[in-house]
Amino acid sequence: MQQNEAILALDIGTTSLKAVLFGQKGTVIVSQSVGYPLSQPKPDWAEQDPELIFQSIVKAVQQVLSTKEAASYQVKAIGFSSAMHSLISMDAEGNLLTPSIVWTDNRSVAQAEKLKEELGGHEIYLRTGTPIHPMSPLSKILWMREQAPALFHKTAMFIGIKEFVLHRLFGTYVSDYSIASATGLLRLDTLDWDEDVLSLLQITREQLPALVPTTHILKGMEPAVAEQMGLSADIPVVIGASDGVLANLGVGATGPGEVAITIGTSGAIRMVTDHPLTDPQGRTFCYALTDQQWVVGGPTNNGGIMLRWLRDQFASPEIEVAKKLGMDPYDLMINYAERVPAGSEGLLFLPFLSGERAPYWNANARGLFFGISLRHQREHFIRAVLEGVVLSIFSVGVALRDIAGPATEIIASGGFAKSAVWRQILCDVMGKELLVPEVADASALGAAVMALYAIGDLDSLDEVKSWVRITHRHKPNLKNSEVYLQLYDMYERIYSKLKDEFDIMAEFQRSGDFTPSIKG
Repeated sequence: MQQNEAILALDIGTTSLKAVLFGQKGTVIVSQSVGYPLSQPKPDWAEQDPELIFQSIVKAVQQVLSTKEAASYQVKAIGFSSAMHSLISMDAEGNLLTPSIVWTDNRSVAQAEKLKEELGGHEIYLRTGTPIHPMSPLSKILWMREQAPALFHKTAMFIGIKEFVLHRLFGTYVSDYSIASATGLLRLDTLDWDEDVLSLLQITREQLPALVPTTHILKGMEPAVAEQMGLSADIPVVIGASDGVLANLGVGATGPGEVAITIGTSGAIRMVTDHPLTDPQGRTFCYALTDQQWVVGGPTNNGGIMLRWLRDQFASPEIEVAKKLGMDPYDLMINYAERVPAGSEGLLFLPFLSGERAPYWNANARGLFFGISLRHQREHFIRAVLEGVVLSIFSVGVALRDIAGPATEIIASGGFAKSAVWRQILCDVMGKELLVPEVADASALGAAVMALYAIGDLDSLDEVKSWVRITHRHKPNLKNSEVYLQLYDMYERIYSKLKDEFDIMAEFQRSGDFTPSIKG
C-alpha cells in the first residue's frame, strides 16, 4: 500500500458502528463511531433496527471521509467486521419481516434446552463448533418455528446483520465462512450448510445465503448509496469475518499458543489453530478465520458492563466525588479497589447478571456476591467485581488449555486495559506475563488486514505482527496468583452447587412463580 492509500474498516458492533481509516502498517488516520439503541420489548428479548444500523454505516463513512485527515488519502478497499449470532427474517421481495435478533436475546432458552436434551445438540455442536445456547441462530430459528409459525413460513431468507448490510449495498445474499460458522448451521469439516440441521429446522439451503471465503471481494455497490457515502461504486469490498476472530488478527495473536483476551462490554479468550477443534465437554466455540485457520475459545457475557452496573446502581458517592475532583468515576472506583488485597478479603463475585456463555452456556446463571461480612466495605465490592470478571475469563481459559494446549503468550485488549489495576489482576489470575498492545480497535484492524490480504497487498496475515506495538507488560505476582487459584476453585464449586437454584430463580424472574421449576 502506498503512502497516500488507505483501507476503510467497518466494524458492526452490538451497540455502535465503528468506521476506521487505516494507513500504512495499521496507523489510524481517523476513526468515527455511531451508536444505535438496543430494544428489549419483552423479558429476555433483545432486538435492533437493521435499517438504523445500515444508516449508521452510511453516516460513519460520511463522517470519516469528510475529515481533513482523510482528504489526502485514496481509499483502496473496504473491510468488514461484524458481531456474530444475529438473526433477521426476510420475505421473498427482500423486505424485513423481523428486527435483528441479537446475541444477547434469550427468548429461545426452552429451544436450546430441547436441542441439548432431545435433539442431539451435543453432536450438532461437535459438527458445527457453535455451542447450544439461545444466542445462536440455530436456537432462534427453532423458536420461530415453534412460537411464531406464520412468520417462520413466510420467511424466504434467514440472515444476520452483516448479510443484511451487504444485501443493501450489493443486492445479493452472501455469508462469509466466519459468520456462518457461528450460526450452528455450518459443518466445520466441509464449510457447507449442515443438511441434518436444516432438516431438523425444516428449512432449505435456498433460505440461507451463499457461502464465501472471508477474503471474498464484492464490487458494484449500489450507485446511489456509494455516492451518498462519498465512495466509488467500484471500490473493492472484502466481506471479512466476525469481530471475535478478527480481534485475534488485529493484535497479532495468530500463532500456536498465542492467546488473545478481550474485555470490553463482554469478554472473550481465543487462540488460532490450523484445524477445527471442538471440546468433548462442549465448553468452547470453534469459528473460521480463513478456510485454513480457526479460532477456538469462548465468550463471556459479563465484562466491563459489570463495572458499569456497579457504578450506576451503587456508586453515587464516587460519582459526586469524581465530579468535584475532575476525575472519571471509573478511575476513582478502581483507585478504591487498589487498596484491597487480592481475593477481596474473602468476598467473591460470580458475574452472571445476564446469564453466561462459555464455559457453562447457561442462560439461567445468575449473579452472586459470596462471603459478605461486616468487614467488607465499598472498595471490597468494587475489587470483587473486577476479580469476578477476570475469573470468568480464566474459567474459559482452563477449557481452552485443556483442548488446545497451554498459552505461550497472552495479549490483552479492550476497554478494561485502560486500568493498570485491572490489567494486573488479569496477569495475576492467568499466572503469566501479560502484553497489552497499542491497538484500540483490534477487530477493525483485523478487518483492514484481511482486506489488504484479499486484494494482494499482503503476502501473509502474519505480517500484522510487526505492526503491533506493545505499550504495557505485566509480570504476575505469584503470591496473588496462588490466592486466585484457590479463589477460582471456590468459584467453580459455588457455580456447581447452585446450578439448579439458578434455574429456579431464573424461572421466578421470568414468570413470577417458583412452582414450575421446583421438582418434587
